[in-house]
Amino acid sequence: MCRAMADRIAIAILAKAPAPGYVKTRLIPVLGADGAADLHARLIDRIVVTATKAVLGPVTLWTAPDAKHPLFQRVRAHHGVALVRQPDGDLGARMHEAAKAANGPVLIVGTDCPALNADHLHLAAATLRNYDVVVIPAEDGGYVLIGMRQPQAAIFTDIEWSTATVMDETRQRLRSLTLSWRELPTLWDVDRPEDLERMQREGVLD
Repeated sequence: MCRAMADRIAIAILAKAPAPGYVKTRLIPVLGADGAADLHARLIDRIVVTATKAVLGPVTLWTAPDAKHPLFQRVRAHHGVALVRQPDGDLGARMHEAAKAANGPVLIVGTDCPALNADHLHLAAATLRNYDVVVIPAEDGGYVLIGMRQPQAAIFTDIEWSTATVMDETRQRLRSLTLSWRELPTLWDVDRPEDLERMQREGVLD
């Protein structure tokens, strides 16, 4: 059942085009460039389906380097998501732009976590009723989802992205800003060869 308009929460998905050699580079030695790109495409498909089926609010796919890839066009046609080109800047700047564009509460996710499901999105959305920020940490030290009631540029500024310290830096930033936040149970990303085995073992990507 759709939520009342006042209770709607946008979902912003940040995704790179699944071009060989451009994505999942750490998996190329195992899968090859084409295989790594195909896996990335499947991950994009999965998170778009998950986000749209959650029926929380509008879903926007923030694309890089642009929205021209056939996969992006297909998911727009099949699922009704909006396509917006990611702006220049580091990951923090791009996430902040997605938060600003939502014009209200938003959940921001990437494409690397096939374990993320609609229940996680519903719980994160419910958490924002009582907290300024909600985060789902990742086992590698980052996070797979961050949600907020309103844009908070300082959360995304001067963070060492793609390192094991991202979540710790984010906690420190949230404390310094005196924002209330809740962390949901930790999930995991698919980035390394051993993650492929786990993905198959847990059956999280058909």
